[in-house]
Amino acid sequence: MTTAQPLDVQPTPLALLLLGREADPRSERGVECPGDLPSPSDPDLVARARAAKEKLGDRVFVLGHHYQRDEVIQFADVTGDSFKLARDAAARPEAEYIVFCGVHFMAESADILTTDAQAVVLPDLAAGCSMADMATAEQVAECWDVLTEAGVADQVVPVSYMNSSADIKAFTGKHGGTICTSSNAKRALEWAFEQGEKILFLPDQHLGRNTAVRDMGMSLDDCVLYNPHKPNGGLTAEQLRNAKMILWRGHCSVHGRFSVESVEDVRAQMPGVNVLVHPECKHEVVAAADYVGSTEYIIKALEAAPRGSKWAIGTELNLVRRLANRFASEDKEIVFLDKTVCFCSTMNRIDLPHLVWTLESLADGKLVNRIEVDPETEKYAKLALERMLALP
Repeated sequence: MTTAQPLDVQPTPLALLLLGREADPRSERGVECPGDLPSPSDPDLVARARAAKEKLGDRVFVLGHHYQRDEVIQFADVTGDSFKLARDAAARPEAEYIVFCGVHFMAESADILTTDAQAVVLPDLAAGCSMADMATAEQVAECWDVLTEAGVADQVVPVSYMNSSADIKAFTGKHGGTICTSSNAKRALEWAFEQGEKILFLPDQHLGRNTAVRDMGMSLDDCVLYNPHKPNGGLTAEQLRNAKMILWRGHCSVHGRFSVESVEDVRAQMPGVNVLVHPECKHEVVAAADYVGSTEYIIKALEAAPRGSKWAIGTELNLVRRLANRFASEDKEIVFLDKTVCFCSTMNRIDLPHLVWTLESLADGKLVNRIEVDPETEKYAKLALERMLALP
């Protein structure tokens, strides 16, 4: 009888990525997390986070995006959307460490806007953004070559959504463009059309289309969709010459889930319901909704809503659930628009064990998971952000 030999099984790169121990071979970003995280079942996590944060005192400033888990949000010094948080970080130059409980592009923006003496930290480097990753620097450079060959590049002004990498923001700055948020997209597009005849909108097609058609009165025929995975973006030179809005084929994996059927179903189930969705939703969903706006708009709308009103919200579930609990005492009935529960999977990578590990490491004098944008990229990305800040 032979003795069974142990199998030499090596974990795959994907398995290591999911464990937070390896880099995605298709990405520039590593997800290495040295050291052992506290167990998620550790009953002392809250006390450990509180103790580490108190030990750090004013040396640390914790930012919490609206889509974060409640267990993380409770330790945030400020909450908000991505750009508000980056500006809040810039307003705290005395803080040595900026711990950004959000995703990678948000931490990059904070690093761009803060001083060199400050370190921006992302508790889990695997917390990326699928939308931001849908436009790489190489793909956008190739797109610009396509526009040049079509003879329209000199007419095009790039406008990039805040939900984009520092590389894309830098491309935008180099080519005379600006950044926008979901709150000021219309103003950004109006400014861009004063500079040129066409806009290349990156990377979220839905925000670009909804702003152009719903807010600015353009037609769907004014928009074309550039697919970076097809030769010449899947477009002819004539289509590019005729278009006003060249939309990048990107989307939010959460907001893209909502459908017209979701809207029709909730209206049938809840007569008198107000449907409020984020502008990252598909155009037909936005057209079927009663109200459309950014996360800050959604929060303010519910704050101003009358007692007893009913609301179906089309945005990330952590925020919807938090708002439902907050306004339950005012008899405001708030539900998630879709039947299927949908959290932002990458945003949810920032959990309490990662936050505890981060704060305790910083408290022990170990700088971990620092996000740094190189000087050249920072220069042009900051230029694009400054153009946005200068918008009337």
